[in-house]
Amino acid sequence: MKNLKIFIVLLTASFLQGCSVYNFTGAGKIDAKTFQVNYFQNSAALVEPGIDRTFTQKLQNLIQNQTTLNLVNTGGDLIYEGEIVDYRISPTTATADQRAAESRLSITVNVRFSNKNKESDSFEKRFSFFYNFPGTQQLVGSELSTALDEIFDRITQDIFNESLAKW
Repeated sequence: MKNLKIFIVLLTASFLQGCSVYNFTGAGKIDAKTFQVNYFQNSAALVEPGIDRTFTQKLQNLIQNQTTLNLVNTGGDLIYEGEIVDYRISPTTATADQRAAESRLSITVNVRFSNKNKESDSFEKRFSFFYNFPGTQQLVGSELSTALDEIFDRITQDIFNESLAKW
């Protein structure tokens, strides 16, 4: 009986210890205090004004909201930089009279992530996502905003997962 009690105490202690580095954002233990997100220039062939600023801010906000890291302008422990390398609208399906039934907005972002405290975590990688819309519709105004929000939400979450959550 005494051995069973000791076993249960040790099992409970190891379970609680294993959960101590988990948080509800999915990020593990982060060996950093600060991060910086440098401006992501839009170098795509098709330039949509303002998306570079929007993307940069979305990435900053996501990291601030899902970690306890402090945003700094220079000298961050974690540095995110890169550029928007592709912004493309293309037909995905056609009608019988050879018109686009559905179109797709695709965006690709090249990211260079540097972890000053753990160089082995640093990487350079491309992240992309898309938004499908009716081929008869133009992406302007609120429809463009909706498309960019959906695409940037996915790309920034993928960047977060790759750099901090290790998924």
